[in-house]
Amino acid sequence: MFQPNSLDGWVNANCAPETWSIKDGVISCTGKPTGALRTAKQYENFILEAEWRHLSDAGNSGIFIWGTPISAPGVPFLRGIEVQVLDHGYMKNAKPDKPRWFTTHGDVFPIHGATMEPLGEHNGQRSFPSEERSKPSPEWNHYRIEANNGKLTLAVNGKVVSGGDNCNYRKGYLALESEGAPVEFRNVRIQELPSTNPPADLTAPADQGWKALYTGVDFRNWITPATPPLKWESSDWQITLKEGQTGPALWTEAEFGDCEIICDVNLPKTVDLTIPAAGLCVRGLSHPLVMFGAGGKAPIILGPDKVQPGRWYRIKATLQGKKAKVLITEAQEKNPQTFEAEVDMNLKGRIGLSDLTQAVNYANIFVRDL
Repeated sequence: MFQPNSLDGWVNANCAPETWSIKDGVISCTGKPTGALRTAKQYENFILEAEWRHLSDAGNSGIFIWGTPISAPGVPFLRGIEVQVLDHGYMKNAKPDKPRWFTTHGDVFPIHGATMEPLGEHNGQRSFPSEERSKPSPEWNHYRIEANNGKLTLAVNGKVVSGGDNCNYRKGYLALESEGAPVEFRNVRIQELPSTNPPADLTAPADQGWKALYTGVDFRNWITPATPPLKWESSDWQITLKEGQTGPALWTEAEFGDCEIICDVNLPKTVDLTIPAAGLCVRGLSHPLVMFGAGGKAPIILGPDKVQPGRWYRIKATLQGKKAKVLITEAQEKNPQTFEAEVDMNLKGRIGLSDLTQAVNYANIFVRDL
């Protein structure tokens, strides 16, 4: 699936440009930020083989099967089925006095809205391997994943040990995961099998050309406010805003005209929604198009009657001319709320994240031109 020195055919879904690289057939991942490198095309039924190894103790990674093109709301991961790639050192996180919830030998489980019926021993929908067959860092391991008509099986170093059936989705993107530690993959090969024609509701959404605006490691491509102290922090896949006096928004360097924007907002449990808390600015307007918290100036205001503390929300804003359509959803795209507004705004301008005094987190900022 890879040329010896090229990532052609793969898409950096939400990582920094330097997160993923390839040399002499070995795909290297820095582990920073948490995110994914996915295929450019969707796959349905197939046999996938890959070798992997962690370069540090307790390394964490995975292979996503039948995933979405971008990260799910409120997380850096694609919705799909994860085949765990975990080093033995991670077992230090296990709690002997509690039921087993993971292994380091090839767990298979659905994440962030996906579902499956686990095969063999399991906890919830998480399938545990029947044998302990994986090797520790820095040794190489071999995975063989067979996916057919919604059923998935994993063979670790030559023997099938785990899997799931009746998966939703059962057609989508394949991806390699970045999650905090350096990991390598090689000999990634695929043999496609005949289609079983899954219905649309069992097929992941197609890529619509979304581009990530945040690297997950720094503020390149953004204009950081010059006024000290800097309240904005790059915190892995999230942009963290500290509490303090109202300050200037964090603006993109690029300007956008008619487009769609995705932006996730985390409202901490301590947030006060009777006053402005967070917002998404568009076309260079100083006040937000969408504002979380009451009492401020914005065409669309989400007060305590519409949103709650302690939750992630996804904004999907469609801008065409001076018209804006906005969809607000919670995690797993639940509880949708739709809004429309006509806004006196420029036909082109920067995208901004509001600083409205309260501590909040922003994440998963994507844009696509219309």
